[in-house]
Amino acid sequence: MKKIIIAFAALAAIINISACKKETTNDGEPKLIFKFKFDPTQDRYNSFGQLSNTLPAGNAGVSPKMNSMAGHYIELTQSAFVKVGGGAVLYHAPEVTQGSETGIDHSKTVLAGDGEMFFSIPLKDVQAGEYEYLRISVAYQNYTVDMHYDTAFKYGSYDVYADEMLPATVASFIGFNTYINNFIVADATLPVNGFRKQGFWGTRQNSTINFKEKNTGTVVYPYQLNYSTSAQGPSGTTVPNPIFASSPIPSGSCLVTGGFVGGKLKITGNETKDVVVIASFSTNKSFEWKDNNSNGKWEPTKGEFVVDMGVRGLKAFVQ
Repeated sequence: MKKIIIAFAALAAIINISACKKETTNDGEPKLIFKFKFDPTQDRYNSFGQLSNTLPAGNAGVSPKMNSMAGHYIELTQSAFVKVGGGAVLYHAPEVTQGSETGIDHSKTVLAGDGEMFFSIPLKDVQAGEYEYLRISVAYQNYTVDMHYDTAFKYGSYDVYADEMLPATVASFIGFNTYINNFIVADATLPVNGFRKQGFWGTRQNSTINFKEKNTGTVVYPYQLNYSTSAQGPSGTTVPNPIFASSPIPSGSCLVTGGFVGGKLKITGNETKDVVVIASFSTNKSFEWKDNNSNGKWEPTKGEFVVDMGVRGLKAFVQ
């Protein structure tokens, strides 16, 4: 599995950032609309666009419940041979520069959930043509996965234990580089105040744990877990690209590539109604960690480290 990491700063010059804001569709003007779909049953690919159903030895993975996602860049390409930036670039999210470092401005991130619109643009502003592929750079994801919490100790005269699977919220930053003042994950706000490379993540779990007496199973006392942490993961994430051989992405982004299913997207410039594109992302075991004890359960309180958190494929449909 190839891990890819890059910067998009060089692409900023090819697009008007002031036009890259989330549009509304209430003015009667026909638009090209992009909506997200998250599918845990969709094919799982590696960075070369090859099927990848087997996880590396020592790793485990689950399909997270997606809450929201944000993109950083959208491009339509006429064929597999169009280099990045050579197609119709429709969107490039705001970036921030401090000193010599540039990154995505997380404070201006536009979030969208499953079935929701992420971006729209008037069709008159889209170059007419037939487009075979869609490229979307993913900047940020927010999702829920189960974490395993178990422990045992002496509590007064009791031998007590807890062994529970708890829903944890995870925020992951998979753009090339992101400037974060702070970020919200579930009911917590975690401060950063700096740049973080691709692979930075944070998690939050706030549940009542019922500690039980070992022999009888009787609840001895409830405990509020109130757990949160953040960490910098490995420098890279899986970025599926089925046309890697003919059109590799720049080294360092999360620029996911997918073909249009059922035929090319055709833009004539004479449309009288909205054209809706569904960007369907595979979340099939997209959350992957180092499974230290080989039990298939994510245990961050025991130091099990997240190693991959990207999406596992992209298909585009014209609705």
